[in-house]
Formats: sequence, structure tokens, C-alpha cells
Amino acid sequence: MTPSGHLGILGGGQLAQMLALAAIPLGVRVTVLEPDPLAPARLCAEHLQAPYTDPSGLDALAGCDAVTLEFENVPVEALAALQGRVPLRPGAGLLARSKHRVREKEALRAAGARTAPFVAIESEADLVGALEGVGGAGILKTSELGYDGRGQARVGTPAELATAWASMGGVPCVLEGLVPFERELSLGVARSPSGQVAFGPLVENVHRGGILRTSVYPPDVPGGTEEEAREIARAVAGAWGLEGLMTLEFFQLPGGPDPDTRLLVNEVAPRVHNSGHLTQDGGGLSQFGAQVRAVLGLPLADWRPLHPCAMVNVVGVARSDGQPQEPDWAGIDVLEGTRVHLYHKAWRPGRKLGHVNLVAPDLDTLRRRLTTLEALIP
Repeated sequence: MTPSGHLGILGGGQLAQMLALAAIPLGVRVTVLEPDPLAPARLCAEHLQAPYTDPSGLDALAGCDAVTLEFENVPVEALAALQGRVPLRPGAGLLARSKHRVREKEALRAAGARTAPFVAIESEADLVGALEGVGGAGILKTSELGYDGRGQARVGTPAELATAWASMGGVPCVLEGLVPFERELSLGVARSPSGQVAFGPLVENVHRGGILRTSVYPPDVPGGTEEEAREIARAVAGAWGLEGLMTLEFFQLPGGPDPDTRLLVNEVAPRVHNSGHLTQDGGGLSQFGAQVRAVLGLPLADWRPLHPCAMVNVVGVARSDGQPQEPDWAGIDVLEGTRVHLYHKAWRPGRKLGHVNLVAPDLDTLRRRLTTLEALIP
């Protein structure tokens, strides 16, 4: 069968742009519904510039073969308007879990995955004894909408907890206990409507200021870690009825007597993920191609890179005078193995503007080049 079809996407940012670029070689048309007139995806997809709840825009998406999304905080009204009219992958039920941190953690545990200790904070009364319930210190996060370090605060005393909750407007939150992890990891899993499952690579991630800075494949982890991550991802995908692609973020704990319990699930993203961008240039299928295939019911295969690779995010950084501090683009261009991906977004401090992928013949060479690359990107 020759791949073809019409894919709708709720959202038109850089993830939708890269999904569309992966769909085009498969003969797949892409339409995005996105209110921003400067949406990055407009450059490579049909752009319906309208609110996510716009009836005519949703009618157009309902005429696609399937609809996916590039971010989880889609208005529930939009999902309800599409329900039963077009396959929505991932589905509304899975999105309802993943967009709410308390429901997400409860559903992860129900699927057999381990998480950090947590307490739901929905009223002032819930603050009493909450820190003791998670081990004495933790991170308070809004139950919805927070990302890239926003909507969260580290707390170690009842007074800090009360102040942090008030500063967040007293909205529903989750208090997560601190865990002594060695590194942060992530892994994507895709599942087709027929139940075929495929996996992305296990990737090691480093954050800076709450925003992902670098991702590296392969990660420096004990033997069996990737197998454990895959089994967790398979169990969650099956229990949640995944159709499409989602990414699990893990904490790897220090080695203990049981090698099969090294991983805690931190969060789940029901979509392609920043840490998976390195699959674009590592050889083989990318995470974007995997999501397109899973959503449209095309044959799936694992999308582990064929070569060691890494990614460094390009984030808006201001100089002392407030003007943009640009990466050393000339230095990046001459560094062997680099490929630049820019999002065509206006600069502002803290905003993700692009990323640079790096490929090398072996891991030692990759790490040497990565050190050089990081010095070229503020």
C-alpha cells in the first residue's frame, strides 16, 4: 500500500511543523488549526487561522482521515466537537489524564508504573501535613498548564508551601516528593489502532533553568535500563489505550538490589517530545514519522537512531543590554556532524527558537563535539 492520507493537527507550533515535514514524503497532506497568524507550521501545512474551538475550523479537521495534536492543553470543547466525527489520536480520555498531573500519576500507578510520592493540593486544608506525606521536601506544581519549569516551586517548610500555593493563585496543584535520582531519561512509545507497538530510543536529558538543554543517545545507564523503560512504556500504552505516540520521562534511581526497579515515571507527554528531536538526524525513522504512522495506522517500526547523536536547544537569551545573544552560527556550521533546525519564531527571552542536532561515528567523538557545541550556544 502506498502511504497517503490527510492528517489534521490541533496546534501549529514547531512540533506541528516537524510533524508536517515528516508527513510530506509519505504523500500525506496536513492541515493545522492554530490561532497564531505566524504559526511555524504555516510554512509546510494548510493553516486554518482560527481559535481551537472555531466551528468551521473543527469542521475542516473532521474531514481529515485522523486528527492528532502537538500539545496537550487543547480546550476540552474542541475535543468534544471532534469526538465521534474523526479518529482523534491520542484520544480525549488519554489527554484528560496526561494534562492533569494528579490524574496522570494515579493512572500511572494503576498501570503498574512507579512515581515519586505525591499529595494532591486542592484546598488550604490539604496543605496541612502535605510535606510530611512526601518525605519532608518537594516540588509544588500546578495540576494543569505548567511546562518548561513554569508553574512550579521547590518547598521545604510548611510556610514555603503555603506561600508557593498562594503565589500560584490557589489553583489545584500536586506536591511531589524529591527523589535522589542519578539522571533524567525519556523514551517514546507508539501504538497503532490495531495494537502494533514500537519504541523510540532511551535518551539522557539535562535541564537548565527548568528547560531542556541537551539530550544524548545512547545514554550512560546500567544494563537492563532500556528494557525496563520499554516494559513500563508498553504497560502504560496498553492500559491507557494509546493510539498515536506518547513520551515518558523517567528518573533513574541509584543502583540497588533490584535492577528491575530503577525507574520512576516523572511525567508523560501525549505527543512527540523535545528530547526526541535528535531522531531527525540519527538515521532511520524519526519520532515525527513514527507519530504520523501511528496516527494514520501505517506500519510501525522502532525509531532508535543508527548513530550516536545529541541535541542542544536554542533558547532566547538576552545580553546585559537586553538584546538577543545569538549563538555562534559560523562556529556551529563548521563543527562536523551538526544540523540546525530553526522554528521561525520571534525572539524573546526563555523561548525555544530551535535546536541543533549532532551526529558522530562513536560516543567518545560525540561527547567531545557536544562540549564544543554547547560552548557555541548561550
